[in-house]
Amino acid sequence: MRALTDEEVRRQLGDLPGWRRVGDAIVARFTAPSFVAAIDLVRGAADDAEQMNHHPDIDIRWRSTRWLLTTHDAGGLTQLDIELAHRISEHARRLGAVADLDPQPEPT
Repeated sequence: MRALTDEEVRRQLGDLPGWRRVGDAIVARFTAPSFVAAIDLVRGAADDAEQMNHHPDIDIRWRSTRWLLTTHDAGGLTQLDIELAHRISEHARRLGAVADLDPQPEPT
């Protein structure tokens, strides 16, 4: 799968509120109404990721989930990352999780 251009990433992020680019990845943070809802978000996204054979980096802290998507073998972002981000966002919406509009990048 080919890496997306900067313009393709920028355009597609316009349809993904709460997601932003950090280097060769996109990141988002969603806060769920409860710990169980946060786990349900991870579970739903994990099922999609397994079906897509495209696995995100996930960090969970009580009700807060942080997501990092990239395609390592393409050396950047691909359409798989965008599609998985849409699916994660949809699970979050259904569960009442709210996007944090300013997720902090991981230290390098």
